[in-house]
Amino acid sequence: MAIRGPRLEFAVGAFLVLALASLLVLAFASTNRQFGIGGGTYPLTARFSNLGQLRLQAPVKIGGVVVGRVDRIDLDPVKFDSVVTLAIDKRFAELPGDTSAGIFTSGLLGESFIGLQPGGDPEPLRPGDEIAYTQPAIDLIQLVGKYMFGGAGAGAPPPPPPHDEAAPSPSEAIQP
Repeated sequence: MAIRGPRLEFAVGAFLVLALASLLVLAFASTNRQFGIGGGTYPLTARFSNLGQLRLQAPVKIGGVVVGRVDRIDLDPVKFDSVVTLAIDKRFAELPGDTSAGIFTSGLLGESFIGLQPGGDPEPLRPGDEIAYTQPAIDLIQLVGKYMFGGAGAGAPPPPPPHDEAAPSPSEAIQP
């Protein structure tokens, strides 16, 4: 005969509440959301010709350390560049003015992120400034396709020159 008492019901209820709470934390972590803990952010923008698989809320890293998130992605209607707005943590407000940004991928099939490389300019970037030096995402599928189907052009022999009927053949040119 099973014993049902308040202790067993409390233990089952507590287990269910902990399971639901852990699922909620996992859902927030998998979507790159933060819980609002921190001292605020300031915006920076960067222009890229190719975003690859970059998404909203993707991390912004310096040396592998997350210093911010991708806040917005827009298209410039004049230049047709992608304009990415970065939300950088205020703890890193003194980024040099010649900081460069690139879009990278964690591993072969990992998530895309923006990597910042601080320069040596003594003048810092101000909130709302644009990062001037950017590197677009590299499309690995396109690179593999070029390599496999000979589109890279590095190892391919040059095409033969067109045959001119008026020019003597190599065997005729050698005869005295």
